[in-house]
Amino acid sequence: MSPTPLLSRKELDTRLGGAARAWLDEALAEAAHAAAHPDTAPADSYAVPPWELRYAAAGRHCGLEHADSVRVLLIAEAGAGLPTVTRLYEQGTAAERRAVLLTLPALGLGPTALPLVEDALRTNDTTLVAAAVGPYAAAHLDPHDWRHAVLKCLFTGVPVEAVAELARRSRGDAELARMLGDFASERIAAGRPVPAGLHRVLALTAPGPAAPTAPTASTEES
Repeated sequence: MSPTPLLSRKELDTRLGGAARAWLDEALAEAAHAAAHPDTAPADSYAVPPWELRYAAAGRHCGLEHADSVRVLLIAEAGAGLPTVTRLYEQGTAAERRAVLLTLPALGLGPTALPLVEDALRTNDTTLVAAAVGPYAAAHLDPHDWRHAVLKCLFTGVPVEAVAELARRSRGDAELARMLGDFASERIAAGRPVPAGLHRVLALTAPGPAAPTAPTASTEES
């Protein structure tokens, strides 16, 4: 499963009803206030900043189909740093964690948020895996972990199209080609179909016009 394309604020305004737009206006204002006053904490040390409560409630007020877009806008508007996005991820539902992962490329955190990506890749939740292999992973995962992320997609049925910069990072990667070949052989030996996406990635690993080939057997779509 690939993440649903994110909508801009302008696009959301054309799709949300009046009450939802008003709620989003208030939520973004609270996030902007937090960004402008980073040293102002709630009086109760255990209290959650108002915009983070809005973050959790996004699906209820704006619809589940728009929740990712709303949450990404809130994190960006708040200028959330690593401690905040880590808290939102660790304390959030799967949907809230997915939105954190989708926001990472826009936050300028460098590789510091990689533990969140690595955690998502250890799950078998295909929505988290698909979000984890986006542009942030393409920019910051080291070759070893990135190869295993590609294999994770094939293993869990996440379409390889979800992997950002797949062609660039696969090109000429002989180790990835070896791992793909081993994975295909294991599937065939177990009498299981080889995901169609595997052959696509394997072709991308070729350094030139000739592409390596995987063992031939029945193929399933991925």
